[in-house]
Amino acid sequence: MNITPKQLRILKFIQTFTESNHYSPTLQEIADEIGVSKITILDHLRALERRGIIRRQRYLSRSIEVVVGLSETEPGGVVRSKTSLPLMGRITAGAPLEAAEHQEVMDIADLMVGRKDCFVLEVRGSSMIEDHIKDGDYVVVEKRDRANDGETVVALLANGETTLKRFYRQGSKFRLQPANSTMPPILVDQVTIQGVVTGVFRRY
Repeated sequence: MNITPKQLRILKFIQTFTESNHYSPTLQEIADEIGVSKITILDHLRALERRGIIRRQRYLSRSIEVVVGLSETEPGGVVRSKTSLPLMGRITAGAPLEAAEHQEVMDIADLMVGRKDCFVLEVRGSSMIEDHIKDGDYVVVEKRDRANDGETVVALLANGETTLKRFYRQGSKFRLQPANSTMPPILVDQVTIQGVVTGVFRRY
């Protein structure tokens, strides 16, 4: 995303300051570093916020969060984190790409995870192929010890094995249902839920 040299300087200062102090700088601290007024800094921060580069909490001091980050910078002030991609527009299958006058940035990690405590597992096997989860895919799992019926879970069985299945309560038992019509469900008396699947991604 193209930003001005001054905005890039502001971002670098915020990130460096936050890494050193474990909290973000105030408007005055940024203004003192850049050599401009607080109002000018506020205008730049609003512009960065509109582009999805930073996030702020209103009426709270030291609440600036760099969302996109500076892990990759290119000439011209292009800023992109390793998990962020440009959102160029919307498209229906077969239609031309919708033009985007103001390019947005979508953080893939934030899309799948948000502020939840998550981890990633590589899938092995074909028990969930009818839910479009294939061998070699990666599932994003939210750490949870409870699940609702129908959710896809990482389940720890009594024999120490873990499995990826849809979770159902069935009387006094639990049914772990594969999304593969050739495979039977697993019925167990007890199961430990280690997490619930919130997303899936694959390489082509």
